[in-house]
Amino acid sequence: MLSVFRVPPEVAGQRVDVFLHGQLKRTSRTRAQYILRVSAFTEDGRRLRPGSRVKAEQKIMLWRAPWDEDPVPTDVPILHEDDHLFVVNKPANLPVHPSARYHKNTLIKVLERDRPEAPFLSLGHRLDRETSGALVVSKSSACDRAIKRLFERRDGVAKTYLAITHGIPEGLRAGLPLRLERSLELDPTHSTRVKMRVGQTPDALASSTVFHLEATARGRSGELYARVRCDLETGRQHQIRVHLASLGAHIVGDKLYGKDDGLFAKGVDGQLTPADLSLLELPRHALHAARIALPHPLIEGARLDVVAPLPDDLARFWASLTPSDEREQP
Repeated sequence: MLSVFRVPPEVAGQRVDVFLHGQLKRTSRTRAQYILRVSAFTEDGRRLRPGSRVKAEQKIMLWRAPWDEDPVPTDVPILHEDDHLFVVNKPANLPVHPSARYHKNTLIKVLERDRPEAPFLSLGHRLDRETSGALVVSKSSACDRAIKRLFERRDGVAKTYLAITHGIPEGLRAGLPLRLERSLELDPTHSTRVKMRVGQTPDALASSTVFHLEATARGRSGELYARVRCDLETGRQHQIRVHLASLGAHIVGDKLYGKDDGLFAKGVDGQLTPADLSLLELPRHALHAARIALPHPLIEGARLDVVAPLPDDLARFWASLTPSDEREQP
């Protein structure tokens, strides 16, 4: 595999290891330096060293042998199906879109292998790779366009997620919904360039979530956990994860918004240690798309309301905890 990176004039003079780390999204600095040592060359075939300085318009060539993609879950239950669309219960760790690491092993590729006769399959929306739950798939371009219009306008669309958090989100009490309105934007200071943050600039996007406290529990060491229902009013990237973290209760297993955001790049590189996994408690973040409801995009007067049961890994984790007394809630 050949990847080519052009050096823009504004970074001329930068060390090549610094430049490549900025180009290789979702990759740790250690992993980027390894890739550089074994794979980076100039256009004329000279090997580059980490301390070399890049020049304006220079092309950095990365030669890498194709890798075998990591295995992914391929059992994708169908929760609802009609002539125009179906709703799947996406398993955790199945990517929905191709990426540098996953091309053949994505949700659409899995569905295409299961339905070789299908002329058209398209995702109506997206879920993060580690997030499980309900996801709409169109069977035609007409349905796909109609669904995307519905989601864009949020016209009668309701999405509900379940999250397991460390601690109880600040201000959240049993029986009383908490509506949080905090804008979101990309965090320009984070090396992976995928982390979001609560807005600090005028360009941040409006974002709101309604939270409900369903239950609390204690771990073996007495630590407090909460099961939180999250109703989306907007659909921003990582919205629930950022909002909960901003309330002092990050999601269990979250590598990007949890106790150590350096675990995200280590996870992508497959370099998590037993100590890292112990800190995370779950190998994926405990977030599940539990329900989706919307007007049927092509059947007038019909409405979809589909529930995705809690997956076994999250159910087992919650069952391992001890239910807490209601008096422990703030």
